Amino acid sequence: MKNYYLVLLLSLNYSISGQINSPKYSNEFLSIGVGARSLAMSNSVVTSTNSAMSGFWNPANLSKINNDIQVGLMHAEYFAGIAKYDFGSISKKIDEKSGFGFSFLRFGVDNIPNTSELIDAQGNVNYDRISYFSAADMAFLGSYGRKINEFLSVGGSAKIINRTAGDFASAWGFGIDISSTYIKNDWAVAVVAKDITSTFNVWKYQLSNEMINTFNSTGNELPKNGLELTLPKLIIGLSKNYEFEKNIHLLIEFNIDITTDGKRNVLISGNPFSIDPHIGGEFNIKDIVFIRGGIGNIQKTPDLTGKMNYSIQPNLGIGINIKGVEIEYALTDIGDISIAEYSNIFSLKFNLNPKTN
Repeated sequence: MKNYYLVLLLSLNYSISGQINSPKYSNEFLSIGVGARSLAMSNSVVTSTNSAMSGFWNPANLSKINNDIQVGLMHAEYFAGIAKYDFGSISKKIDEKSGFGFSFLRFGVDNIPNTSELIDAQGNVNYDRISYFSAADMAFLGSYGRKINEFLSVGGSAKIINRTAGDFASAWGFGIDISSTYIKNDWAVAVVAKDITSTFNVWKYQLSNEMINTFNSTGNELPKNGLELTLPKLIIGLSKNYEFEKNIHLLIEFNIDITTDGKRNVLISGNPFSIDPHIGGEFNIKDIVFIRGGIGNIQKTPDLTGKMNYSIQPNLGIGINIKGVEIEYALTDIGDISIAEYSNIFSLKFNLNPKTN
């Protein structure tokens, strides 16, 4: 019998073996993005995020938070609710020049049936012997940002990664992100270096005798402990803020993601560098109503004849800020209209103390 956990562990094992030589898409759950504002703007936010979400997007911007303490929360579900994605963050203003934050992410699939002991020693099928487990990816980030002068801010994040597949497999990892933001007049430029030292995950397997027998009887190689690396990624952002009337603004932000793990199916694909551009906009009415949109996830894939086809993912969203509490909504994952895939994302930001400036 083909067991779910067997397929899962084999995928993890092959991933690790390949990652040592070509670590593509490692820790990819950290590339989904956090916050409905960000997702509505196709993750084009590294210059403009100045909230509790900054610890994830650009820790340098923690120096720009206007509130003593701010909390950000998000919950999303993917694949008809099978996978759940949760994010929480808190930021604290230290002084007029600096701030810090703590963030937590979890992307997981719960209640996966483990049928390794479905058949007893006598060959009888006993459904009471089915147990359940979770496969989850988690990250903990501690971040700090500081103003160097009137225009320039710098920051960094240290992150701890924990990935598990029930009691069968687990990994711990560590990585560092650094960033800077330069703002003058209505223009802003940001550079974010993710996994600057390469983030590593050390995998360890703990297989029961039943699992080992299942692997052997199905002719599959037993997974081995190993090291998975995440190579650095550079995000460069440029934004312009237009003021039409008093308290009515339009922000346009353009970002490019430069990965170093080889060819990807993005707009500019190369080896080892691939470039993925995306753009977003936010219409701000009196800091109360925000209308957002973006275009990203530009993919190019060959068809059966070898002809290259291109696809894009548009995103939409709205935000409402009422007395320091902002409710955000995004309609995202709608790039493939033919199968009507989409997700409704909600997030919440609220200030525990009034503005300090």
